[in-house]
Parts: sequence; C-alpha cells; structure tokens
Amino acid sequence: MEACHTHTAMEVLSKHRTLLIGLAGVGATMAVTWLFLSRGKKKHVRKVGEVSQLFLYPVKSCKGVPLQEAECRDYGLKNGELRDRHWLVVKEDKVHVTARQEPRMVLITVTCDRGHLTLSAPGMNKLDIPLKLLTSNAIFTCKVHGNEVSGRDCGDEASRWITNFLKSVQTYRIVQFEDRMKRRNPKNEYPVYNENDQVAYPDLSPLLLLSEASLEDLNSKLENKVSIRNFRPNIVVSGCGAFAEDSWKEIQIAERVMLKRVMPCPRCILTTVDPDTGIINMKEPLETMRSYRLCDTADKEVYKSSPLFGQFVRIQKTGTIKVGDPVYEIFY
Repeated sequence: MEACHTHTAMEVLSKHRTLLIGLAGVGATMAVTWLFLSRGKKKHVRKVGEVSQLFLYPVKSCKGVPLQEAECRDYGLKNGELRDRHWLVVKEDKVHVTARQEPRMVLITVTCDRGHLTLSAPGMNKLDIPLKLLTSNAIFTCKVHGNEVSGRDCGDEASRWITNFLKSVQTYRIVQFEDRMKRRNPKNEYPVYNENDQVAYPDLSPLLLLSEASLEDLNSKLENKVSIRNFRPNIVVSGCGAFAEDSWKEIQIAERVMLKRVMPCPRCILTTVDPDTGIINMKEPLETMRSYRLCDTADKEVYKSSPLFGQFVRIQKTGTIKVGDPVYEIFY
C-alpha cells in the first residue's frame, strides 16, 4: 500500500513539475499536499436543526417509548435492554400483524425492567416476557411484507394475552428477534437498498426521520389535528422548514452519528389510527397527504397512491443520540 502511494506521488510530481519549481520556496512537501487536496471534494457541514424527540418501538405497532437519549446501532435505536422493533405479533400462519389489521395494538404500552419486557393495556393484567427466552421455545420462520425472518416464540401465556386483548378469532403469538438470527434485507422490497442494509422487524430502514415543521404543515390543512405519534418516527427534528428533510442526503447528529437518506416513507392507513383511542378512520390524514405529497417524479410508478412523509435513513456511523443534539446536513 505504501509503495502504491509513492508511485502516485511521483506521477503527480512529474505532471506538475513546473508548478513545483515555482513553489520551491514553499517546499516540495506542501506543494504535493496542495495538489492532492485540490483534486478531492471538500466536505461542508451546515446546521439544519436539532433533535427534539426520540422514539423507540420495541414491539412492532405497539406504543412507542419516548426517550431522552438512545444508542444508535446498526439495526436501529437501543435503550437499556429495549431494542427497536425486535418483538413481533404474528398470526397462526406466522405472517406479521400490525395496527393496520389490529388498530388497538397502538394502546399497548411496553416497558422493560428486571430482565423482563412488560406489556400493559386497558382492561388487562400486565404481561411479563423474559428477555432471555428458553432455548426450548420454538423458532418460527415469520413473514414481514412477504420476506422471511426468524423469531423465537415468547410462549403460550404471551399468546393468550395478545389474542385476548385484540379479541382475535384466531390465535396470535409474539416472537422475539435474537442477535444470532439472520436479518431481513429490504432490498427485496425496494432496489434502492443494498446488500448491507439489514433489519429485524421494521418495515424498511432501521431509522425513520421526520421534522416538526412537516407535521405542522400537514396540520395546517387538517380540521382534526394529528400527532407525531401517527407517523411513528424514531428521530424528530425541530428548527428547520417543512419537508427540509427531503433534501438532506447525508446527516450528522452532534459529532457522533452519521446517517444517509435512502428513500421517502410511503404512507398507508396506519397513519389514520388514533394513537389515543386505537380507532382507525381509514381517511385522514391520508387523504389530505395525497392531495399534495404524492410522488411527482420518475418514481411515481414505485410509490403509486402512497403519499410521502418522512425519510428512511441508513446508519453510516453508530453512536449516542440525545434530545437537543444539533443536526447537520453534509454536502460537497
């Protein structure tokens, strides 16, 4: 590797001999350095806002956990023993269940203490699920948006609890994703992802980012205002303009975390579930978003009638994220 660098330096010296002679007083080393730097791109960093809210969703489609800080890992956010979307509700055929089918899932609160994941919901006794399940618990091959992903069964008690709360005519079960299991590749769903993009039970990316200003813009068009919770973001940014996040290709949070935009989030009927009542109306805010947030580029065949709201990002550099952290756009 060192020999290769030496060879490249000699080529540059040869091509710019006249310039180097003129800069002899400065010194050959400084001249070579200038030549190399002049050929590269210069990175610019511009502050665009700050982190105003953080959310982690341990059980897919259940209530989010608001945080003041979180570890940003390759697979998403982590706080203590809680990991983002590492638990999943499935049907008897092991196809995933979300608030699209069972809106009352958004009423389930998730906490973690003393080695247990605790679920609580209106009219139900609390359910404690061990974080470390018995190896005798079955491992299922589940399907999330048609793609296979593993999960270890959380047991019959958990199954009865979730089935009873949702008043399901069929049996539901809860599964947990473990580190040694193979993650899903969202590239199978959208080709903008690559082979290194790996997730457990999130829809696509490990993180979803949204600005407060985008929500305010939408609410200005709605008779009945909606909450940021309707959109289930992981990172909420304040201090920027509406939909400014659509243009941030690379993002830096404080001096620790680096993110890269992958694609906008196509929205569905899940946004019409009231996070306080668990009632789905099937119309708003989806219809209003369709009036002005449909894709109008060559990608409209990909997104069709799904309005775009928020941005899916991949994690380039891990670290800790805190509420109040400055958010920077990186550009060249």
